[in-house]
Amino acid sequence: MKYYIIAGEASGDLHGSNLIKALKKEDASAQIRCWGGDLMQQAGGELAKHYKDMAFMGFLEVLMNIPTIFKNISYCKEDIQKFNPDQIIFIDFSGFNLRIAKWAKEQGFKTNYYISPQIWASRESRIEKIKRDIDNMYVILPFEKDFYEKKHGFPVQFVGHPLIDAIENTPLQDNDTFRKENGLDPDKPIIALLPGSRKQEVQKMLEVMLSVKKDFSDYQFVIAGAPSLPDAFYAPFLKGDKVEYVSNKTYTLLKHSHAAMVTSGTATLETALFGIPQVVCYKGNWISYQIAKRIITLDYISLVNLIMKREVVKELIQNDLTTKNLKTELSKIVAGSERERMLSDYKSLKEKLGGKGASEMTARLIVKNA
Repeated sequence: MKYYIIAGEASGDLHGSNLIKALKKEDASAQIRCWGGDLMQQAGGELAKHYKDMAFMGFLEVLMNIPTIFKNISYCKEDIQKFNPDQIIFIDFSGFNLRIAKWAKEQGFKTNYYISPQIWASRESRIEKIKRDIDNMYVILPFEKDFYEKKHGFPVQFVGHPLIDAIENTPLQDNDTFRKENGLDPDKPIIALLPGSRKQEVQKMLEVMLSVKKDFSDYQFVIAGAPSLPDAFYAPFLKGDKVEYVSNKTYTLLKHSHAAMVTSGTATLETALFGIPQVVCYKGNWISYQIAKRIITLDYISLVNLIMKREVVKELIQNDLTTKNLKTELSKIVAGSERERMLSDYKSLKEKLGGKGASEMTARLIVKNA
């Protein structure tokens, strides 16, 4: 069969790559064309568009890039028609994917959604579009099944979280080799800085994250460079006080870290699955934040707290993200009872997420439901 997969950011590229591998195992004749990144291409997908050309963060940034977004939508429709797939698979990236899904359904294409749009967080009315335009939904968070089926009468499949597989399948360097190859102090414990994958995020997050470095002189601060950004982009943040940087090695960095400061998003869950105590940070464009605050109905922004339905990790959002607050919260998790409590909660989190095999289960269901 022919499969057309659309992912629009780094996390979608990761999960899309594992899905491609699983689809090729389930369907030996699979032909796959995709919107994604290097990982999906390496897994065997024919790349139609790279996510680097598509990722816009926040409401204001989206408005400023509307012409580009509409060009991408038009190109996507044309490319799908030309490829003529048996199955279209949408991965997260709801603003774009739901538009394509409406058109695709009207054209008679079979539509699958893997990694649900977060309509449980905002604009819940989008459920009507999903019911209308999506044939099969595969959800990765345990509370999403009840949300769709009990609250909205829309059957979905809970397949478990693909991060469990992604982490297990990623080869990681040992501690000594990692430190030596990246010029890190062999003895100082690491505090990892995960400032996001988009330019706007990194610019807002890194400055405040680095502002507490002087208060933790017994640790080395290491920035996790995102694969979507060039090394040169991080250069201004590496001047002055010695700060280390590793590119495209986030999982290895997390494995060997003592604590982390993490921009809200998928990275908060990744950090938890590696068992690294963290402080969650978020600071967006003022206008975008004001809009988001009025439409998002959640008590928390990190996946860790949302899944556990209580505060497991501290969230410092917008005006609360200050040097003083960050210093206080980071101090709590580098040692002491708060660190131990968080590590214990992480064990419960893993149990809630289910076991391995999300990618394989999703691929099997997509092929079966063809």
